[in-house]
Amino acid sequence: MTEKDLALAAGWIKNSQHAIALTGAGISVDSGIPDFRSPGGLWSKYNPMEYAAIETFRSDPAKVWTMLTEMIDVLTTAIPNAGHKALTDLESMGLLQGIVTQNIDNLHQFAGAKNVIEYHGNAFSFTCIMCGESYEAESFRSQYEQGVNWPPRCGKCNHYLKPDIIFFGEAIPPEAAKKSHDLALKSDLMLVVGTSAKVYPAAELPAITRANGGRVIEINKMQTRLTGNGADLSLLGSSTQILPRIVSMFSEQ
Repeated sequence: MTEKDLALAAGWIKNSQHAIALTGAGISVDSGIPDFRSPGGLWSKYNPMEYAAIETFRSDPAKVWTMLTEMIDVLTTAIPNAGHKALTDLESMGLLQGIVTQNIDNLHQFAGAKNVIEYHGNAFSFTCIMCGESYEAESFRSQYEQGVNWPPRCGKCNHYLKPDIIFFGEAIPPEAAKKSHDLALKSDLMLVVGTSAKVYPAAELPAITRANGGRVIEINKMQTRLTGNGADLSLLGSSTQILPRIVSMFSEQ
């Protein structure tokens, strides 16, 4: 990656009419949230096809909550990093029309982003899969911190609550799927940040943009299946460094 590459990316963003971003776990790593699939991530300790499967939660929610509690331990201490803030800056400048995120950490919203589509849900709200009652996770903070009456249960039917994240075996929320598809279809430029673009159906979104004549800029620490193939420009490195550098180019002009 060179200064010329960064300048090219900035130029494409400036001249776009409907730029959007697709983000994955990589953008939150510098906030202290390990990629679940990376060494040391949750999936190295818990088999995701077992602990992250909706059928397991239905049959043994207490078991799944052993994994979920570790996940919450990490998420509750994370704060937005420079990459999240740079995307918010682009949105504030009118240069980014929306963010589709595969992350469940709420960090884009904490950074001030307004138009965020949560493709895989959000860990900061809970729902009872027995009666459908919904709760904000914050209302259980004291129970979580004290380890009393934890994991959380529904106040109506006393069933274990489930975070509003998409488990294996569950469908992407229809509204999120439609909004994401429509954004990708309309987009003339997509920033793909911190994702390997392997997990479907989110991985289809860059191809939708390209099929309709849009460009794709990949920003990732490592090469992915998009590098040299599904991306028009690949900027390899940390999004916490690359995105703020791109944003700074607008103030330098």
